Amino acid sequence: MSVGRSRCFLDTNILVYAWSDKDISKHEQARLILSERIKLNSAVISTQVLQEFFNVVTTKMGCDKLVAKEAMMRFSRIPHVEVNLALIQEAIDISILSQLSFWDSLVIASAEHANCRVLYTEDLNDGQTIRGVRITNPFI
Repeated sequence: MSVGRSRCFLDTNILVYAWSDKDISKHEQARLILSERIKLNSAVISTQVLQEFFNVVTTKMGCDKLVAKEAMMRFSRIPHVEVNLALIQEAIDISILSQLSFWDSLVIASAEHANCRVLYTEDLNDGQTIRGVRITNPFI
């Protein structure tokens, strides 16, 4: 199934790999997805993804916090879902029913809320569909 112009949710690892060139193959693939989806105006992220991006690049990659903030602010121009109590409750339900972590469930709830048909992530099972959102791991 072609995703074409349909909305696609980008998980944190897509932003991290697009920003960091420590893994060249993943860096190039993530940048390609990001640029294509932004050009098509079909990329969506969430405030959770922005928070996780900042946390990962500063704690795990040792990036200066001001540099990380600047990168996070650039990514914040992508249309995003603000996490709220309703999404948290949906995430809890998804977590219970699908036996997923709360954080992965919150990404799925955000993607569903934004009417995204595809979620790009390496954290879930490629090809699986949850709540109408198809998981796609672009790195396999």
